[in-house]
Amino acid sequence: MRNFLQSWVGKALLVGTLIPMAFLGVQSTFGGARIQPNELIKIGDRTVELNAFQAEVNAERNALLEQGVDASLINEKALSDAVLKRMTDRALLENQASVLGMTVSDAMITQMLQGYEVFQEDGQFSNDKFAAYLQQNGMGKDALFAMERLRLSLRQLINGIAGTAIYPNSQVSHLLDLQLEAREVWVHRYRWQDYVAQVQISDDAIKTYFEANKDKMVKPATVDLSYIELSEATIKTDLPTDEEVRAQYASYLKEKGLNDGRELAHILLTGDDAAAKAADIKKKLDLGASFEQLAKEYSQDPSKESGGVIGAFNPAVYGDKAADVEKALLGLTTGQISQPVQSNFGYHIFKVTKTDANAPSFDDLKDELTNRAATHKRLSALSELTAKVNDMATDSMGVADIAKEIGVEVLEIKDYPQTQNQTALAQPAVIAAAFDEFTIQDQAVSPNLTLGDKTVWVQPRNHQPARPLTFEEAKEQIRQTLAKEEAVKLALKAAQEAVALAKTQGVSKLLTPAANMGMSTRANPKLSSQESSSLFLTQSGEEYDVWAVQSDEGASLMVGGKVDKATESQLDAASRLRAVSVLRENVGSDQLEDYLQYLRDTNEIITNEDALKAQSH
Repeated sequence: MRNFLQSWVGKALLVGTLIPMAFLGVQSTFGGARIQPNELIKIGDRTVELNAFQAEVNAERNALLEQGVDASLINEKALSDAVLKRMTDRALLENQASVLGMTVSDAMITQMLQGYEVFQEDGQFSNDKFAAYLQQNGMGKDALFAMERLRLSLRQLINGIAGTAIYPNSQVSHLLDLQLEAREVWVHRYRWQDYVAQVQISDDAIKTYFEANKDKMVKPATVDLSYIELSEATIKTDLPTDEEVRAQYASYLKEKGLNDGRELAHILLTGDDAAAKAADIKKKLDLGASFEQLAKEYSQDPSKESGGVIGAFNPAVYGDKAADVEKALLGLTTGQISQPVQSNFGYHIFKVTKTDANAPSFDDLKDELTNRAATHKRLSALSELTAKVNDMATDSMGVADIAKEIGVEVLEIKDYPQTQNQTALAQPAVIAAAFDEFTIQDQAVSPNLTLGDKTVWVQPRNHQPARPLTFEEAKEQIRQTLAKEEAVKLALKAAQEAVALAKTQGVSKLLTPAANMGMSTRANPKLSSQESSSLFLTQSGEEYDVWAVQSDEGASLMVGGKVDKATESQLDAASRLRAVSVLRENVGSDQLEDYLQYLRDTNEIITNEDALKAQSH
């Protein structure tokens, strides 16, 4: 049906019967102003601005990244193409609404705006909120009305097209019944690889195939790719120090919300010789002297009378020196004493008198904290090394020199292809970097590319543009293609012979546990698309049906039990309503796509080829 509607006869039927006559006014396909430098697409009086296109591509990319999609897996060309198609389709529909004179009155727009929650206060429309919204978005009332008028006109057109989708209840019920059919099925697969040794392909067959298909047989553009890669696993660092491990303890407590219960005592020293005094007192403490006694004797803070106790730790007290104090206290647990640290008050020596009762001790977590510290150290080293390599690449150093500088191996992929890439670096981000026009021209090193758990830099050389394959180059590829085709035929023949044998001798030998796919509907994921399509075509009414079907992998012998013909009447009302809604929405979507194709065929779409080409680099 879709293929028919894409034909001229189908379009004529679509125009004549499915689309209301009100939607058929199409502008002339010729004439009109040409495109401006800041415009990417122009259709009638509608344009797709270059900056709007760039913003939408960026928004789409960011949305993918926020969903957790690996940046290296984003195909930038496919992303740009999809956004351009969407914006072009939108411009087609907007232009069509304008051509058809579809408009919405100011009164209707005013009524709708008054109902928007953003403009309401205490359930009533607020002129102040409306004015604030206009000011915040830098637009006047007329601009807002024009935007809303266009949006509502476009919705009116789309709803009118999709709303003409006709899908009677009888057909809905029939489709639901088909989806609910089920039968137990056994599948025996015949792989084409098991028959390829029996195939002989002649040189004449290869030549005939080449002559018929040589326009499709293209050697993709290639480069010789040199690259280096770094990962956390390849970074060598020293074992973490005790200070670094204790820093992870403080970090752990913060993550768990357990650091707020820390209480302190201190010895405060002031004056020109405060640093020296603090160092001397710290030595005494290290030798086992009493912190409380030394606080009473030397501290120059009123807390000396209570052995230096100052209570709960509050970083805000220490102002711009809070970070230094935090660092001195990192990882300390109850009873431990800090190194001397300077604040705006003087020099402090702190003792932790209390920690959160729920917090595990440093010793309890030491192994985990050591691993955390080692990981943190490696990641920090990796980040620093990545920045260093990027600087060297910017300074026009080649991959070989960079590799020598940082002590890694240069890896090579000869004849790295732009399409049909199955190399170790087949990610779209790497392909885009390897075939970037400016990188090829300068034989430059790319910026770092993050691929899962590793980072790579690539340098392309010896660029070879795409070209037609010669017969000798294509010969082996053709031989493999023809050999597979013949092997598939042999697999199907073997399956058909097994079907014939089963029909005379019975299917009992085929009902093995390994072949059983269980009760299956058309949506059984264990079945290939060809197997699913054939699932209910053979229904003899016997206890078992047996048939063969060709597949991408060769052929399948299938045994099916009796069909359970459940009906949609067994669905509850809510389930049926949801199913009907989905079916009709799909039909409406198909009809909208058909109408969009009609508009593409009957409107002049002016493209700024220079701007479009610039977007691909």
